[in-house]
Amino acid sequence: MNIVRSEALLARGQELVPGGVNSPVRAFRSVGGTPRFIAKANGARLWDVDGNEYIDYIGSWGPMLLGHRHPEILTAIEDALAIGTSFGAPTEREIELAEEIRDAVPSMEMMRLVNSGTEATMSALRVARGFTGRELTIKFEGCYHGHVDSLLVKAGSGMATLGIADTAGVPKAFADTTLALPYNSVEALERAFAAHGANIAAVILEPVVGNMGCVIPTAAFLQALVTLTRQHRALLIFDEVMTGFRVARGGAQALFGIVPDLSTFGKVIGGGLPIGAYGGRKEIMQCVAPVGNVYQAGTLSGNPLAVSAGLAMLRHIRMHPEIYAQLEAKAAALCGELPAGVTLNRAGSMFTLFFTRQAVTDYESAKTSDTARFGKFFHHMLERGVYFPPSQYEAAFLSTAHTDADIAHTRKAIAEFF
Repeated sequence: MNIVRSEALLARGQELVPGGVNSPVRAFRSVGGTPRFIAKANGARLWDVDGNEYIDYIGSWGPMLLGHRHPEILTAIEDALAIGTSFGAPTEREIELAEEIRDAVPSMEMMRLVNSGTEATMSALRVARGFTGRELTIKFEGCYHGHVDSLLVKAGSGMATLGIADTAGVPKAFADTTLALPYNSVEALERAFAAHGANIAAVILEPVVGNMGCVIPTAAFLQALVTLTRQHRALLIFDEVMTGFRVARGGAQALFGIVPDLSTFGKVIGGGLPIGAYGGRKEIMQCVAPVGNVYQAGTLSGNPLAVSAGLAMLRHIRMHPEIYAQLEAKAAALCGELPAGVTLNRAGSMFTLFFTRQAVTDYESAKTSDTARFGKFFHHMLERGVYFPPSQYEAAFLSTAHTDADIAHTRKAIAEFF
């Protein structure tokens, strides 16, 4: 496979950008080799600058539920360009987008649009602390909630991929406000609340983890989260940046029948453009300025391009609820009857193939994976035109644009490796 132009661009980029890339996992450090610089995308396909074509299972890390360049989203962006790209003032479409989100996710009684998933989780935690008057946060090992200082403790994903310290550059005082517990451990959760319940402002988690690979919560774990947060008057925050509109229109909270106090969403609500949102119970969100005294602001929040694209995306999903059955069928066809010696975790159209024989239910079991073998698998698939995430600790994603032929080709390439 010819990658001359990607190699040249990486060399140029390394003179200007750390690692030559603008987000660490893109650097291919855990799998080796040269990251592919992408020239264009369409449907379920990517093309790199050297003209190589790939079936895309990254989907911009989840939001491309309808594939790349969906015509309704492109039309919405073109219409927005005709009126302006940023006003620093409110627009009607921001309210319409909030209405679409609330219609799909009833727990979002009131919300604030921001610019990214990271900004959403950072803001939700600030609101939780302001509402409760407490400082401690519980998070779970292997869950990544963006590069918020206090949430980088045992954050999986990029840190696990690169093997770097997860609190470098984070003041100890910030890290000390976070209790990192094993995912799916009811016992650890009970101990933490027994010891610190009066000081815990919130528990934040990915309700289906995507950042140590795809990991599913147990029913007992979810019930303990609800019971203990209510008992101790702490807030339960669902980080649905990956799962929102992905595992169900109403997100993981609809899938599991859980009503969190606050939720966060990311680029899926912008049709893949940069956006985020946080929200939840009205009494909590009324703590946010200008109504309350918890301050959060952003010049580009409610950006017309992202809002318009998001409206087109969410309206399409509302009008076509059958897409979730289609995605489930595609994912089942792709993920069924895989070879022995690996573990497959899947929630709807997000999945991870772990190179370990044991069940993966938390960060420690995810880390038993053979990352060297995964690296060989990744390049085997890349050479056959299949682009999986370049890390053992990331989830892969399907879209409605993936065809039966794409899935058959992918399964054939997987079988050839084993």
